[in-house]
Amino acid sequence: MSQNISDTFAQQLQQMRSDVIAQIRAQRGGKIGRAEAAGDRHDVQSGDWTQVDGERNLAMALDERESAELTAIDEALKRIESGQYGLCIDCGVDIPTARLHASPTTLRCLACQDKAERAKGGVVPPSL
Repeated sequence: MSQNISDTFAQQLQQMRSDVIAQIRAQRGGKIGRAEAAGDRHDVQSGDWTQVDGERNLAMALDERESAELTAIDEALKRIESGQYGLCIDCGVDIPTARLHASPTTLRCLACQDKAERAKGGVVPPSL
């Protein structure tokens, strides 16, 4: 992959990283965790523990998703630095640029992604 293309993806990934961090901060409402913020919005004295527990569970799930997204972005940036970005981690073939633009953190070409999802018993999305 050329340096210009790598730089373009690095910029895109840095922007994605900034966006995720800003989203986390906005949802947390400052320095407290999202679960605490959700709990603070409800008067637990009213006895609505089910709603508070549900919101805390949702907050934790969102935290996990956002953490995974940040990890994927950071790993993609490391692959750019090492010169491995855009290469399928399974077969080593170049991942099409259109696929990288659609999903800059992708690790596999379509064929290998299809195989990986079938092996996990997952739903296979239609090919691009």
